[in-house]
Amino acid sequence: MGKGEEEEEHQDIEDEDDTDDDDGDDEEEEEEKWRKHYSSRHRILLVGEGDFSFSLSLARRFGSARNMVATSLDTQEDIATKYSNGIKNVRELELRGCIVLFGVDAKQMSQHYFLSTQRFQRIVYNFPHVGFRYREGSYCQIQSNKRLVKSFLKNAKVLLRKEGGEIHISHKEGDPYNKWDLVKKAEKIGLVLHETVPFRMDDYPGYRNKRAQGSLSDAPFHLGVCSTYKFKLS
Repeated sequence: MGKGEEEEEHQDIEDEDDTDDDDGDDEEEEEEKWRKHYSSRHRILLVGEGDFSFSLSLARRFGSARNMVATSLDTQEDIATKYSNGIKNVRELELRGCIVLFGVDAKQMSQHYFLSTQRFQRIVYNFPHVGFRYREGSYCQIQSNKRLVKSFLKNAKVLLRKEGGEIHISHKEGDPYNKWDLVKKAEKIGLVLHETVPFRMDDYPGYRNKRAQGSLSDAPFHLGVCSTYKFKLS
């Protein structure tokens, strides 16, 4: 992004902030806006963010992020080291009203001091993955990822609003990813698959998926055919 574009973007944010003091714009501010499955009126928890570009895509569409909590397992220092735009994205999210939390483990997040007091209408985890410990199709790697998904779903269930709440996992299709058994894991803990829809990165302008580990942490990984699995309480 060039200097002129940064100044224009910053000015856009300031312009939106200025409208907060203008009573005549209250109705426009409260107008419901959608980005695919997500509404500006949903209370949204985003889990396992990389450079926070997915959260920011939603926030820019909504015009505000006051309805959002975005989390990462990384520390703020990790974000600065691993991702070229990570801190910049975080700062813009915070400016737009998002609560950004670092060091949040998806496997234990229902015990987090703040999250444990909250309930959400949408809980989103895009492409959960333990990292490239073994070959992607190896038994050990698959089992590690299955444990991650199971623990995430258990914790997300605790934080989900009973009325109209949904847990979304975006996931790669085909071998070996179909061996993670997302639907079976969900059913065993009292969730039911509501819908499966194609995931297309183009639906979220500005979103950049990240490898998140190693010397190529800021690089994307190949997506291929992907879907978003939507789970509800059974």
